[in-house]
Amino acid sequence: MRVVIVEDDVLLREGLTLLLGNAGMTIVAAVDNATEFLAAIRDDRPDAVVTDVRLPPTFTDEGLRAASEARRIHPGLPVLVLSAYVENSYAAELLADGAGGVGYLLKERVGKVERFVEALTRVAEGGTAMDPEVISQLLVRRKPDDPLATLTAREREVLSLMAEGHNNATIAGTLVVSEGAVLKHIRNIFTKLNLPNDDGGHRRVQAVLAYLNA
Repeated sequence: MRVVIVEDDVLLREGLTLLLGNAGMTIVAAVDNATEFLAAIRDDRPDAVVTDVRLPPTFTDEGLRAASEARRIHPGLPVLVLSAYVENSYAAELLADGAGGVGYLLKERVGKVERFVEALTRVAEGGTAMDPEVISQLLVRRKPDDPLATLTAREREVLSLMAEGHNNATIAGTLVVSEGAVLKHIRNIFTKLNLPNDDGGHRRVQAVLAYLNA
């Protein structure tokens, strides 16, 4: 996997470069600003991007804005945001195209290297890897006439865990139910969201994106 890293903290940038390199990934660029980030997208066409939210010169939301622009330049580009903050509007923008391949993790909760590498791999394959706090803040935007209002409380729990990137076995263990029960909830979710039966595994990502971007 060919990866671009965008991080202004030199120690973290070098650490990510070493970490992902040791995991067998190729770092095609490791930069500290949005301009070089977008140049790398145009020139190198990476398989995935890891970016911080706040970059020079203003250290506000340059990273997320650049990530959204990168997905316009390179449609469907997998982006994993690694940040100390949740920026609701731009996090929602990353989800808006419904293409999948999106992750948003808070730095303070990335405690294990293998989980981070797993999250990046999942995003690169078109899945999602969302921090529970990001999910919570995105869902505050929900409108009274939300089409997802037909989901039961348990179905919303299952869908939230799907958004975090968990498989059926992990969801079952978390909710203390059987895998069969989880599968039944997922089927109900697909039906209520009117997702076609012939979409295969991609329906799971579609359901997550519909949930987060409603």
